[in-house]
Amino acid sequence: MTQQQLSGYAPTAPAARMENHGSAMVKIAMQSGQDVFCRTGSMVAYEGFVQYQPNPPAVRQMASQWLTGEGAPLMQASGDGLLYLADYGADVVCLNLNDDAISVNGTNLLAFDAHLQWGVQRVKGMAKFAGQGLFNVGIAGTGWVALTSRGTPIVVDCGRGEDETYVDPDALVAWSTNLNVKGKRSFKASSMIGRGSGEAYQLGFSGQGFVVVQPSEDSADRLRARG
Repeated sequence: MTQQQLSGYAPTAPAARMENHGSAMVKIAMQSGQDVFCRTGSMVAYEGFVQYQPNPPAVRQMASQWLTGEGAPLMQASGDGLLYLADYGADVVCLNLNDDAISVNGTNLLAFDAHLQWGVQRVKGMAKFAGQGLFNVGIAGTGWVALTSRGTPIVVDCGRGEDETYVDPDALVAWSTNLNVKGKRSFKASSMIGRGSGEAYQLGFSGQGFVVVQPSEDSADRLRARG
């Protein structure tokens, strides 16, 4: 085996703050004063001088709102160099927010710029249908966010027509927070829609914005920390 045989896998010069290296890894160009929050245990490699702080103060302040109560699933990375993150081979999607706001399933959140505004939010419209709340992470501002998807996701533009878009909550990755959201219960054909053991529930989206849907329903707790 020669180095030339492996040349196609070598890292390239950074073209953006966050970008894909292949489909299942994100490369982050780290600079002093531009920290990132990332999923605990997601670091697979780094170049340069990068430090990590588990359970940083900003996350501890938010810890009481995490659904599982198992502690903070985020660490803070700082320094200069290149940081590579992954999550068990899941596809990675990088988003550059420009004074935007998105709601992200906590299990699909891989990394985001530390200067962005964020917090745990209850998703309205589902409690009366499913008997419990649905919690997501709201992120707003201008900066980068890296999401994971169990398989290649589809991004649905909800502003193309007047029809609403309905999604199985367990397949949701993220959506624009300016969309109108409502819950829907399927009484008919409940055994064929979704993965629930009884009635099927969907979230309906309308308005201007996008919804990211993964081709694999995540039955794990929404905000469970990685072991």
